[in-house]
Amino acid sequence: MTINSDRKRPGRPPGTSDTRDRILASARELFARNGIHSTSIRAIASAAGVDPALVHHYFGTKNQLFAAAIHIPVDPMTVIGPLRETPVEQIGYVLPSLLLPLWESELGQGFMATLRSVLSGTDVSDASMIRSFLQEVITTEVGSRVDDPPGSGRVRVQFVISQMVGVVMARYILALEPFASLSVPQIVDTIAPNLQRYLTGELPQPAED
Repeated sequence: MTINSDRKRPGRPPGTSDTRDRILASARELFARNGIHSTSIRAIASAAGVDPALVHHYFGTKNQLFAAAIHIPVDPMTVIGPLRETPVEQIGYVLPSLLLPLWESELGQGFMATLRSVLSGTDVSDASMIRSFLQEVITTEVGSRVDDPPGSGRVRVQFVISQMVGVVMARYILALEPFASLSVPQIVDTIAPNLQRYLTGELPQPAED
């Protein structure tokens, strides 16, 4: 029996990987330059030279595309969604209980690699995208709910971010012991009251001249 070696093997169509990579590269550039809210799927598609439907086909929503671009292992809305349903007085407790298990998982390794590149200064676009995510997504979503007194929501959330970035640095980047070996519940139970204080407690008033 003669085997036809010219017959195409099943699999992805030729050019699929190249198309996906072009979309991802265009998304990274536009997200880093313009932020999340000011970047549209149509603009990304145009920069990549593809139809907008292809962007949705490969990546789904804009949030999912952003997650792929910044190596966040899940759609950011899977974290933001539960926070929307969380009473304000519990956000400081729920947030670390969502984030730490994610960072502990195998899926979190890509995000840690992105953070390492930011710290080393090897890719300024990563820093821009992380800043955009923190300011446009996290601060917008949570800050509006804790904006008491008016105008304090943004800095409240940034205090929380500073604490969580410290956890990432000590536990996952520097691997400081014994902190790196503590259980997730131990860390959550210890830092949650402080996070909640940042969100709903009194803030120091600026010194008067």
